[in-house]
Amino acid sequence: MPIEWIHGLIGGALIGLAGAVYLLGAGRIMGASGIIGGLVDGSGRDTARDRLGFLAALLIVPAILYVVTGRTADTHVTSNFVVIIAAGLLVGVGTRIANGCTSGHGVCGISRFSLRGIVATVFYILAGGLTVVLFRHILGVI
Repeated sequence: MPIEWIHGLIGGALIGLAGAVYLLGAGRIMGASGIIGGLVDGSGRDTARDRLGFLAALLIVPAILYVVTGRTADTHVTSNFVVIIAAGLLVGVGTRIANGCTSGHGVCGISRFSLRGIVATVFYILAGGLTVVLFRHILGVI
């Protein structure tokens, strides 16, 4: 088995474990867009400490891994900052339209057998695939 697959398997297991710990510990779904959105729109003021802790961990853990391993993950992301910014904005808009993101619907929703999570996941995976075909293979932007 290629090492990249093993890394993906370990990463997926850690994300699933984090979702379970967050659900059991905080009693809420680990949806990153909802966590950030609650801070931005003010609806999550009562849980701001938990939300900020979650976001801090998202920033701190990769930094710790970099210090420990001395290398960053090779993501194959384009160096075109316009594409990166546009992609981030589109993902943000999409998560608002879908009322959740990959961690909320895909990881936590599917694991709870949520029909809404399953349907949302199917649609954003299809949209992501079509986006890659269009922008990479047809337009050659990424």
